[in-house]
Amino acid sequence: MALDKPYKDVPGTLIFDAEQSRKGYHLNQFCVSLMKPENRARFKADQRAYLDEWPMTEEQKQAVIDRDLNRCMALGGNIYFLARIGATDGLNYQQMAGSMTGMTEVEYRAMMLSGGRSIEGNRYLSEEGNAQPQHQPQGSAAQKSKA
Repeated sequence: MALDKPYKDVPGTLIFDAEQSRKGYHLNQFCVSLMKPENRARFKADQRAYLDEWPMTEEQKQAVIDRDLNRCMALGGNIYFLARIGATDGLNYQQMAGSMTGMTEVEYRAMMLSGGRSIEGNRYLSEEGNAQPQHQPQGSAAQKSKA
């Protein structure tokens, strides 16, 4: 029996749950391996050869090569493990997060210091204030009144 996952309806949000953990197990283990200097050196010397030592999907390997961290997360990567890829490349967390949002490091830092991204369009709340998503058919009266 599948679990109900109402959080899948929150735009722009990917929850690292048990399903994601299983999907990304080898991707995340690869990232953990980058904690050792000798593994970072091997990865930097020949990324493809090092990635081929891990039983990751081809799509996961390509996402790492492309440094597409959003795709890595969609494929089961946990951002705290993926940060090791950025560290291997000499990037700090703000630079990585900025790249994931289409912002520069400076733009990302400014956004976070000013309170973070707007919740407008990024959260579904019922009128009672609980966090359950509200499903409305396309072109509903509620959507038309917001326009």
